[in-house]
Amino acid sequence: MKKLLLFFSHKLIPEQIKAAKEMGIEEFVYLPPDLQTLFSNVPPDLESLRNYAKPLVDFLQENTKKGDFALIQGDFGLCCILVNEAKKLGVVPVYATTKRIVKERNIDDKVAKYSEFQFVRFRRYE
Repeated sequence: MKKLLLFFSHKLIPEQIKAAKEMGIEEFVYLPPDLQTLFSNVPPDLESLRNYAKPLVDFLQENTKKGDFALIQGDFGLCCILVNEAKKLGVVPVYATTKRIVKERNIDDKVAKYSEFQFVRFRRYE
C-alpha cells in the first residue's frame, strides 16, 4: 500500500485525491499540527534551514518506505532539503501543477483581476 505524505499548506481537493489514487496511492498522511505550523511558517531571517528542517526530515524518514510518495510544496529552501531527503530514501517527491485562469471585471471605473488556479497533475521532481 503506497502512501502520500503531505508537506503542503492546504488540504487536498477532490481532483488531487483522484489523481493520487490513479498513481496507486491508498493512504494520505497529513503533518501533525506542530509540524504543519513549522512547515507553513519558515522564518525568513534564518541563514540555513538544515536544523530547522530536522523535525520534518525525521517525520519523512519515520513515516515512509521506498516507493511511497511525498507531496512537497512550500518554501523553496525547505522543499529542496525535503526533496533531496526523499530521493535518498527512495520516496518519490512530487508537486502539484496548476493552470491559472485570469478573469477581469470592470467595477465602476476600476478593473479588478481574479485568478483561479485549476489543478492539472502531480509532477515528479527530477
